[in-house]
Amino acid sequence: MIEHEEDGIWISIEETIAIHHEEVFACLTSPGGLMRWFSVDAEVDLRQGGLIKFIWDREKKRTTTIAILDYHTDGRIVWDWQIAMQDRHAPVYWKVEPHVEEGSQVTLRQGPFADDQESLMAMAQEAITWRWYLCNLRGILEAKHDMRAVRPL
Repeated sequence: MIEHEEDGIWISIEETIAIHHEEVFACLTSPGGLMRWFSVDAEVDLRQGGLIKFIWDREKKRTTTIAILDYHTDGRIVWDWQIAMQDRHAPVYWKVEPHVEEGSQVTLRQGPFADDQESLMAMAQEAITWRWYLCNLRGILEAKHDMRAVRPL
C-alpha cells in the first residue's frame, strides 16, 4: 500500500505468517534470526541507539551497518535505512503482532519519501525488495524454503 501523508509518501507491506509472533520478531532482532531470511550473517546490539551490522558475504567484506532508532519488546523495532541509490534515509518501521487464527501479522512501513521522480523510483525499488524479503521470511518460517538459494545475495 502507498500512502500520501503530511510528511511525504510511505509504503506499507503486511504479511501474515503462521508462526508464533515471538519467533517472527526474533527474526528481526537477533543475529540467528536475521541470518535465516535476510543477510548471510549479522551482529546486533539490541537496544534503542544500538547497531545492526548486516554481513552480505561469507568473507565478511560486504557489510551494512544501521542504527536501531526505536525498540520495544512488544514487537516493534525501527531500523534507520538508507534509500537505495540516494543519500537519504527512510526508516523501516517493523511491527509483529499476534494473530489469533493465523499466527503473526507483520507490518513494515517505510518512509517518508519525497514526491520527486528519483525518490518515487527509489520507493518503488524499496517496495519490491521488501516484498521479496517478507515473502522469503514467510517461506523460511512456514515451509523451510529459502528463496535466496534461487536468487543469491
